[in-house]
Amino acid sequence: MVFSSAVFLFVFLPAVWLLHTLIPARYLGARNVLLCVASLLFYAYGEPVYILLMLASVLTNYVLAILIGGARERGSAGRRKTLTVCAVALNLGMLGFFKYVPWLVSLANAYSPLSLPVPGFVMPIGISFYTFQILSYVLDVSRGEAEIQRNYLNLLLYISFFPQLIAGPIVSYNDIKAQLTERKTTAEGTAAGIRRFVFGLSKKLIVSNTAALIADTAFGAESPSSALAWLGAAAYCLQIYFDFSGYSDMAVGLASMFGFRIGENFNYPYAAVSIRDFWKRWHISLTNWFRSYVYIPLGGNRKGGARTILNRYIVFFLTGFWHGANFTYILWGLWHGSLMMFERLTGFERLTEKRALRPLTRLYTLLCVAVGFVLFRSESVGAGFSYLGAMFSFRGTPADLGAMLTPWTLVVLLCGVLLSAPLLPRIRTLATDRGRGRAWSAVEYVLCLPLYALCVMTLASSSFNPFIYYIF
Repeated sequence: MVFSSAVFLFVFLPAVWLLHTLIPARYLGARNVLLCVASLLFYAYGEPVYILLMLASVLTNYVLAILIGGARERGSAGRRKTLTVCAVALNLGMLGFFKYVPWLVSLANAYSPLSLPVPGFVMPIGISFYTFQILSYVLDVSRGEAEIQRNYLNLLLYISFFPQLIAGPIVSYNDIKAQLTERKTTAEGTAAGIRRFVFGLSKKLIVSNTAALIADTAFGAESPSSALAWLGAAAYCLQIYFDFSGYSDMAVGLASMFGFRIGENFNYPYAAVSIRDFWKRWHISLTNWFRSYVYIPLGGNRKGGARTILNRYIVFFLTGFWHGANFTYILWGLWHGSLMMFERLTGFERLTEKRALRPLTRLYTLLCVAVGFVLFRSESVGAGFSYLGAMFSFRGTPADLGAMLTPWTLVVLLCGVLLSAPLLPRIRTLATDRGRGRAWSAVEYVLCLPLYALCVMTLASSSFNPFIYYIF
């Protein structure tokens, strides 16, 4: 089930929210049970078999966390480390088996005389996200940075909560543990959540899906002109940003409707002035996860310049590999790692501090991000370099653009470009400073009505289109 589907919008969400509201606030345990059941039904709608895998994963980590916490309390460092290693191996082993084994078998068959049967199972939806999330809980318990959750249903809700189950954000246990037992659902929070959800839905159905038509045409062309290649690259940048940030907006909005507060996952990444700044704004929860559980444990930047470079390359290699079983993702990760090293070694960050140079540093960042996303989007490394060759050949006629750039498409793409910049926060701040914060908030609520109507009409006339990050 996806958020941008009729079943979710008109059946599942209204039913769950109504039942949740009918349960008195003092019976928070009953509300948690309802949300657990609803979340399992949400997942089972598309993955009826793999729901058992997720339940087994939560139960296994529930037990391991209790054992690890117990060993820590008794001062048994050896036992704690052994159990932690087992937890890491089990979680990453499960993820690796479903996500990478078919790809590795295919590579073995292609580059060796072997003829191994390629496993035909489908990768469980959301496994990358919920595996990282529950692993962060176990590691925090091992470090003594999180209390043991002895209520299995509470841990299950933390992992399976349907707004962030499929594609994040990756929520830290410490950020949500108090909300599992103490939270309030208010009219203001619900209204704000609905507004945020509608804006996120609009990002997906209106902007991202429109940009996707252009990106698919450009990347599917055998020999695109330079103009078409550049347009396709720009369209894909808009598609993936509005797709994933739209999902994150919907997740934050849905959580607010049920009394939860989860962190932001995007902060206008296309306004970044460097690649380092980009990663502070793009997929924030994943960046924080790799920093906390990979980069810092490896030594971070505390062991000299050479070790810092190695640590960052490891992190970006894993960031790319996490996205999927394809060399294009790995190359995308290493591309960003190399750019980070370039900025570090050349003192590029000093340029970003000069206000007059920021337009140039933003242009550099956008260009580098676009090149990276071409590799990310391509089916193979060869196809990616061929597409980049078309972009930078500056040959061909732009006549193949006319059929795609209809007035509606141009308006949507222009809106996408404008909304990629932090204009709305600035308008809110300006309105608040002038004592008109409530008036602007009212305008945003009013805008929700036509946006929602447009989303419904778009949904009625479109085919099934899941979020990009569902495959990760």
